[in-house]
Amino acid sequence: QSILVTWTKGFKCSSVEGKDVVSLLRKSIKKRGDFDIDIVAVVNDTVGTMMTCGYDDHNCEVGLIVGTGTNACYMEEMRHIDLVEGDEGRMCINMEWGAFGDDGVLNDIRTEFDREIDMGSLNPGKQLFEKMISGMYMGELVRLILVKMAKEGLLFGGRLTPDLLTTGHFETRYVSAIEKEKEGLQKAHEILTKLGLEPSHEDCVATHRICQIVSTRSANLCGATLAAVLRRIKENKGVERLRSTVGVDGSVYKKHPHFARRLHKTVRKLLPDCEIRFIRSEDGSGKGAAMVTAVAYRLAAQHKARQKILEALKLSHEQLLEVKQRMRMEMEKGLGKETHTEATVKMLPTYVCSTPDGTEKGDFLALDLGGTNFRVLLVRVRNGMRRGVEMHNKIYSIPVEIMQGTGEELFDHIVHCISDFLEYMGMKGVSLPLGFTFSFPCQQTNLDEGILLKWTKGFKATGCEGEDVVNLLKEAIHRREEFDLDVVAVVNDTVGTMMTCGYEDPYCEVGLIVGTGSNACYMEEMRNVELVDGEEGRMCVNMEWGAFGDSGCLDDIRTEFDLAVDELSLNPGKQRFEKMISGMYLGEIVRNILMDFTKRGLLFRGRISERLKTRGIFETKFLSQIESDCLALLQVRSILQHLGLESTCDDSIIVKEVCTVVARRAAQLCGAGMAAVVDKIRENRGLDFLKVTVGVDGTLYKLHPHFSTVMHDTVKQLSPKCEVTFLQSEDGSGKGAALITAVACRIREAGQR
Repeated sequence: QSILVTWTKGFKCSSVEGKDVVSLLRKSIKKRGDFDIDIVAVVNDTVGTMMTCGYDDHNCEVGLIVGTGTNACYMEEMRHIDLVEGDEGRMCINMEWGAFGDDGVLNDIRTEFDREIDMGSLNPGKQLFEKMISGMYMGELVRLILVKMAKEGLLFGGRLTPDLLTTGHFETRYVSAIEKEKEGLQKAHEILTKLGLEPSHEDCVATHRICQIVSTRSANLCGATLAAVLRRIKENKGVERLRSTVGVDGSVYKKHPHFARRLHKTVRKLLPDCEIRFIRSEDGSGKGAAMVTAVAYRLAAQHKARQKILEALKLSHEQLLEVKQRMRMEMEKGLGKETHTEATVKMLPTYVCSTPDGTEKGDFLALDLGGTNFRVLLVRVRNGMRRGVEMHNKIYSIPVEIMQGTGEELFDHIVHCISDFLEYMGMKGVSLPLGFTFSFPCQQTNLDEGILLKWTKGFKATGCEGEDVVNLLKEAIHRREEFDLDVVAVVNDTVGTMMTCGYEDPYCEVGLIVGTGSNACYMEEMRNVELVDGEEGRMCVNMEWGAFGDSGCLDDIRTEFDLAVDELSLNPGKQRFEKMISGMYLGEIVRNILMDFTKRGLLFRGRISERLKTRGIFETKFLSQIESDCLALLQVRSILQHLGLESTCDDSIIVKEVCTVVARRAAQLCGAGMAAVVDKIRENRGLDFLKVTVGVDGTLYKLHPHFSTVMHDTVKQLSPKCEVTFLQSEDGSGKGAALITAVACRIREAGQR
């Protein structure tokens, strides 16, 4: 892509400036219709010259053209180019030095003849440096000087001819011819005669001298600016003596008998501490353009290969619609008594049938277990005028050896943390109602009973699956013999999130978690919950949607990278949907893609480091950081270096793109699942339009810069008949567990009365 900034060298075609010349060329090729060309690169002729000469001399790092127009380019350090992200390596800069002086900095050396040329040009006030040195204007400068001298009676006996007075009639090639050593004066005589003059020998000598002065000034100005460029390269490199080569092209440099020698002399005079070699481009700039194209073509082929691999992770609207429909089918299966056992989306009854009505009050303990961290909370619920919730909490970590040890060790650790918290709050010996947020698939037959169906999220504690977690907790409390607690409710974190947000927004009937794992819950009509007797009212259903796809219904959109992550997980073949969308696995998907790219030579120069082979190095927080809009490539690179991955800026761009594609797919899949949920609620109620709020929690949703936006857009597209508001749970799911406990206590007390 190349946007034409301004025409020079006499070009003035309309409707081109500000346009992409590649698009214009493609349009013309298409219009012609008899051939097709893949335009891979746009190069300035100066860059082409440098590349042509650089093929023969690897020290060539400057390109110079002095012909009809003039320009230069050179290899600049990336760290100095603020317009382009990145700091390592070098990039060729097209100087466009013809415009040097347009701001007035050369006014002290511009003559009346320079000003006259400029005034009569197609672009007054522009390209002032070019007008002082290039071939397009050199002959005209000589003509204006001859006219002035003739007018003042200093030449041609004061005689002027129409040809001498006509712009452009003294060509630059005349300057070269007149300055030739042997036949210069003879050529001067021929040229002046051709212009209708009758020159004397003195006229010819004076004309020769004028040509010499004009061309020498041009060579000196060119040499001075070139010296500035070479001095910069020397300083960039920090060397005492610079050895460099300048590739040169252009009719003035090549055809003028003395221009090149004068230019070289000026450069060497201004740069005594540099060894500069000048090499003429014999093949023009076309060869260089072809070489740039060859490199660009190789890079384009690599880009194409990467895109082909990533294509499998890009989901169309139709595919997302299909995911939504399949989720709906699995939901129906999970709710049905006959089909429940074979369903992957279990749709577990939670026995949560009421949301807070504002009359709840009291102190409640809440436990929140759902990942590597475990929270103990004291929640004070107030009603009436002072209605609100006050919370105190402490976070404890769960070591991997306990997560994957025995159930007894795990629950003893939990009770130890509760004991520490009660001591911390000065409440040891107090018996309080307790709500237990337990974020794993449980079969509930009551609000205070939850049979663990299977561990997820890396937990593997033995002797727990198939057991009532409330009993396991009570047994651990009894073993400690320090305090007693009344376990009133066991709830899933998703349900807790829905209740937390429901306290603020009565429209909140859906809970969603997208963090280490992923799950959703919603208020289902009792008549549809076939596993529980009763037709009246609603009950919150814990979907356990992480297992969606375990039946193979998502196999057509699962990629080789999903399969690799699943294969090496703690539970192969299980929680397939969760493995495509949750924070615990996204980093691994990214790492597997980067490994594949590197093996194919498309990334990290084809070198697979030991670090890249390490599972789990890409945490979700790194994905969120890498995708942050305000992060420069330099910072992305420093994140990768922090992870032990040596990368170039090009590598950083690729890594960022991979992160974007993986996170976008996750957000879209999540949105497709949520669209199935809200549409089911709408249809349950026979509504043409549903207004509903979804309470959301989880690090991926909260911290990733684009996840929530993409997810919201997907829900909007797939469920146009629903107005869905997403409310972030600021207090986690622990507060929700306490609120459920408060509601249960309120109902229990009312029943006792």
